[in-house]
Amino acid sequence: QVQLVESGGGLVQAGGSLRLSCEASGRTFSSNAMGWFRQVPGKERGFVAAINWSAGRTYYSESVKGRFTISRDNAKNTVYLQMNSLKPEDSAIYYCARFSASWSAPSSDRYEYDSWGQGTQVTVSS
Repeated sequence: QVQLVESGGGLVQAGGSLRLSCEASGRTFSSNAMGWFRQVPGKERGFVAAINWSAGRTYYSESVKGRFTISRDNAKNTVYLQMNSLKPEDSAIYYCARFSASWSAPSSDRYEYDSWGQGTQVTVSS
């Protein structure tokens, strides 16, 4: 297991930007893909983006492709989510998560992630 702590959420106007960070503790961060998910009340937690262990490949949901960028710094045990051109429908609690299998490409299936942060609220006003 690894401990994950998100930060960077907040209130922003539509069209604005936010950068989320997720800092991991533990020695297994750099060998696992990482993902970002989001959830609104009454809905399931949905996939946003993922990045493989080496940061060589990234994956995005169609709804954020071209607006969000996931990155990671293994030396800092941190994964980031840069969110640009934000829309009110992006409002949610954002969670980072660690993909359960080491040295593997990630999936968009939340059940394949074994460690989760506490979440950070993002609110986009119209």
